[in-house]
Amino acid sequence: MMRRIAALTLLSLALLHPAQAAPLQVVDAASGKQISGATVVEAGQALQADAQGDFDPQGNTGTLFVRAPGYRAGNFDLAAPPADGKLLLAPFTPHALYLSVYGAGSHALLGNALALAQSGAVNALVVDIKGDSGIIPYPSAVPLVQQDGARRITTIPDLAAFVRMLHARGIYAIARIVTFKDDALATYRPDLAVHTASGAPFRDRENMAWTDPFQPEVRAYDIAIATEAAQAGFDEIQFDYLRFPDASQTLQFAHPISAPARVATIAGFLAEARQQLRPYNVYISADIFGYVCWNRNDTGIGQTLDAVAPNVDYISPMLYPSGFQFGIPGYPNPVEHAYDIVYLSLQQAQQRLNISPLRFRPWLQAFTDYAFDHRPFAGEEIGEQTRAASVFGSDGWMLWNPRNDYSNTGLNPAAEPFQPDTAPAPAPLPRPGG
Repeated sequence: MMRRIAALTLLSLALLHPAQAAPLQVVDAASGKQISGATVVEAGQALQADAQGDFDPQGNTGTLFVRAPGYRAGNFDLAAPPADGKLLLAPFTPHALYLSVYGAGSHALLGNALALAQSGAVNALVVDIKGDSGIIPYPSAVPLVQQDGARRITTIPDLAAFVRMLHARGIYAIARIVTFKDDALATYRPDLAVHTASGAPFRDRENMAWTDPFQPEVRAYDIAIATEAAQAGFDEIQFDYLRFPDASQTLQFAHPISAPARVATIAGFLAEARQQLRPYNVYISADIFGYVCWNRNDTGIGQTLDAVAPNVDYISPMLYPSGFQFGIPGYPNPVEHAYDIVYLSLQQAQQRLNISPLRFRPWLQAFTDYAFDHRPFAGEEIGEQTRAASVFGSDGWMLWNPRNDYSNTGLNPAAEPFQPDTAPAPAPLPRPGG
């Protein structure tokens, strides 16, 4: 009898105080080296591996999400961890092409991009999930999307199937979401829009209306779209136009405007998005102006390195030499020095933040110069930029061509372009990113 009581007591104690899960370690699958500072999510709660890749799981069941810049994300079963306690992440360096809302549905443009991937010239695509005018090219279930005119065209009939098609070809899939520049939503809901001092809706140089980043409903709208992309299986969510509009005139917002308010709002949006996207083990990146790498203020738009970096996995500065109209120190004509513009800008940002170079993946110029001598950016100029990113040690690069035409990039396509089973669509010229 006493033996039975003792056994029951031990069982009760075990139920009240379950055995602590064994420590685990995040490791590079290729080299076997520990991965410092990996992000771990268990039951919706974020943990952080230490400098040796070690962390203590909180339980013994469920799925463990693990990711680190420079690696493919990994899912691990806590009920059956590796015997040696090592969670292996595969190193990965994305070399990406951009596809617009229209390019994603074009036999020719998507087919050529897939051919470049098939040849090994690239291994990732950045695809518009919410385009420059607010267009959403897939059947979204977000209620406001059904009302605001964003669903004017469908170029991706089944978002999850589209992602599966990319993954089947080994392609890393990045969902680009144009955030606060949103003509569709701002026109439909003027109460959510940015206004001029007179109270009229603000429109930028392209006659596009913007939504107000202060508005909670605006932020929720963009995060809901990001969540759909994550649910569809995208590897990464990329927020573009993650800023306040730049304008010479006085603008009105829902709250008083100041540099600290702008910076806090952009950082707050990213923190909110990061929290809500935790259940999907998806990387988050933010596009920033190239000059943000150099400027100590918020460039008048709410973007600072210090505010953006803690809330994303990757920082993606737009390092188009044509975008540096005022040059950088020692380089008054940036298009003549594409390598230096890319390398020095990345170096400047990395030194200011004191973080790993793998936290950066820059946008590079694959379009004709518009600011200096109108030279084409073809194989030589693109090669200088990609080499600069590689020498710096960034986690790859992304090529921006608004026409989605990469035939003059110096990348080597496969002999026969792959023709995806996707409805063709017209491919008008989108605007450069921002």
